[in-house]
Amino acid sequence: MTSDAYLAALKMLAGRELSEAQVRQRLTRRGHDAADIDTAIERLKSNGTIDDARAAAVIARRETTVRRRGKARVTSRLRAAGIASHVADRAVQQAFQEVDADALLDAALERRLRGRTTIDDEKEFNRLYRYLIGQGFEPERVLAKLRTLRPRSG
Repeated sequence: MTSDAYLAALKMLAGRELSEAQVRQRLTRRGHDAADIDTAIERLKSNGTIDDARAAAVIARRETTVRRRGKARVTSRLRAAGIASHVADRAVQQAFQEVDADALLDAALERRLRGRTTIDDEKEFNRLYRYLIGQGFEPERVLAKLRTLRPRSG
């Protein structure tokens, strides 16, 4: 007999890739019994429907290519999805082998500057720095890029 928790999980997974922790959390929120959830999760793992490595790869790819986020933000997103650290680290490493981190930073910055090629003042410099760090880009890389956009004084 198929449990309600199993069917509910299948419906969730039909829409998008989810980690084991995300499925477990959603089933719990919907009021399913803990034993039924455990049984459903084990069944889904055994037949390959739930695979945290696959979910991590999908999330990492989406965060880099669609949302154009840096490594720290992608890693944080994977941890929030309940992905184990070693699986998350591997997915982030693989995702960043497939993208140009400098191009990601440039795209995030261009979106913020809206066509401008210089930073107006120190206040804007600091605001852009905080934004880009919040998007997960490395502080040294952000500073180096922002310094190239300061107006030449002389």
